[in-house]
Amino acid sequence: MKIVIIVLLVILIAFTLVQLYFIHGQRNIERYPYVVKKKYKRFEIRRYETTLFTSVKLSTKGFKSSSSKGFSILAGYIFGNNERNEKISMTSPVSMSLGDSMTMMFMVPKKFNKNMLPKPNQSGIEFKEEPAKTVAAIRFNGWANDTKIEKYKQNLKAALDAEGIKYSNQFYFLGYNAPFEVFNRKNEVIVELQ
Repeated sequence: MKIVIIVLLVILIAFTLVQLYFIHGQRNIERYPYVVKKKYKRFEIRRYETTLFTSVKLSTKGFKSSSSKGFSILAGYIFGNNERNEKISMTSPVSMSLGDSMTMMFMVPKKFNKNMLPKPNQSGIEFKEEPAKTVAAIRFNGWANDTKIEKYKQNLKAALDAEGIKYSNQFYFLGYNAPFEVFNRKNEVIVELQ
């Protein structure tokens, strides 16, 4: 019995240390820059600057299968699956378009421009400059799935309608955490405003 308790304590300590490591690591990750223009009770209005992304268009539908496939392709590219075997820093958040087709995007660190990036070894990866835009954003915690994303998309639409704010049909999911992070998970649904 004593050995079981010791093993469980070691596992608990190791788990806690790993989670603290990832929480600390999040502080050093470059993020998609924005300025909050106005806060409402359920959402906020933000202004994003023009930013370069790596992207891959996915033929799969649904968050679970699309996010797994898209993350694998783009992570492969930034971890060295490119013509120079060059590693590129991870950024946050991971972005996915929410529409008839899904596109996953990783922000390119600011130190790079399009001409400096190594050519991907895998076809389908493109470099895409997202123009400056104004969006509305709603946040939710925990693990994301199709049901939660749709719920918060509908909540955001209802909140914008209640305020009389016009929006496009350009919705995105933003995920801020690595899949193995358990604590302080942050997710958002955003929509471009008209």
